Amino acid sequence: MINQLSLRYGCNPHQKPAGVSIADGPLPITVLNGTPGYINLLDALNAWQLVRELKQVLGLPAAASFKHVSPAGAAVATSLNETLKRIYFTGKVELSPLATAYARARGADRVSSFGDWVALSDVVDVPTAQLIRREVSDGVIAPGFEPEALAILRKKQKGSYRLVQIDPDYEAPPTEKREVFGVTFEQVRNALVPTMADLENIVTDNGALPESARRDMIVALIALKYTQSNSVCYVYDGQLIGVGAGQQSRIHCTRLAGSKADAWFLRQHPRVLDLPFRDKIGRPERDNAIDQYLLDSLSSAEEAIWQQSFTTTPKRLTEAEKRDWLAQQHGVVLGSDAFFPFRDSIDRAQQSGVSYVVQPGGSVRDDIVIAACNEYDMVMVFTGTRLFHH
Repeated sequence: MINQLSLRYGCNPHQKPAGVSIADGPLPITVLNGTPGYINLLDALNAWQLVRELKQVLGLPAAASFKHVSPAGAAVATSLNETLKRIYFTGKVELSPLATAYARARGADRVSSFGDWVALSDVVDVPTAQLIRREVSDGVIAPGFEPEALAILRKKQKGSYRLVQIDPDYEAPPTEKREVFGVTFEQVRNALVPTMADLENIVTDNGALPESARRDMIVALIALKYTQSNSVCYVYDGQLIGVGAGQQSRIHCTRLAGSKADAWFLRQHPRVLDLPFRDKIGRPERDNAIDQYLLDSLSSAEEAIWQQSFTTTPKRLTEAEKRDWLAQQHGVVLGSDAFFPFRDSIDRAQQSGVSYVVQPGGSVRDDIVIAACNEYDMVMVFTGTRLFHH
């Protein structure tokens, strides 16, 4: 029985020794390959809970891409059109449902997912392993690995790629503790799992809430539960497309997440799909070049380096062209881990195709926020439950 595991170091290399342990029984994780670190396991255990709950509530395979204890992306298995397959670099892989969920999670914000930790709700199959093998990533946590998938991933990073198997039946104790500056904090674990029953309180004039929007609200709420607060996210077609995490102001969360959602939509613009990349450019370099292409401007030094990614210098999208493209988008869900104190987040969200909003409610200005949603003919749900995570 293994109830503790030594780690190379803590958050930083000078923080030694470091380790993880459990008071009663064996650790619920088994390291199958590589040597996971302190931050790796923080990401792994948070991400695992997210994908487990998505699978539990929605009944679909789920995946998450975590960086610094927040999701860069998360998704359930919904079908991919040819454009998404192209921007997610799925190539000729015959996608399984789990591989589809992973492609969506990784594709939400490919720049932020560079060097991520992956969580998967189901046993890792060969198509999913084939996609993961191509990406720059730190490791995977899953309830199991098919033998051939395990063999594929064990070859990654010259044999050092981190693979962690978790007991899918493990349940944490009802009380959790943590220590900060020698002081021990204790609280009841946040065991609440958002379900469809939490989406009954529609507070806007428009009450039309299709099943696809309900699904996306569940994706938003469960993702927010494991995102560092304050947090806001945009969800579309079963996947996160923009996350604003750890901001002190909710409008800053909304702007940050909205800019990422806009970039996700703009990646599908025909001009972006046809950028004249030079031969043999790597995926990370391509992702960074697209990210820079979508910026309003670069410094002369940045511009010179950026142009090296292309055979010819591409013509940038104008602000009018961006607005026209983004204006076609609709049906997006905006989720928030706490109430919106002002209407400013609603005004920003409508610029990114938001049609549905889910939040706890409870602000003294709820009436103003509801009125803003009514102006845009949005549907808003109050759950009554805050989902802060620190």
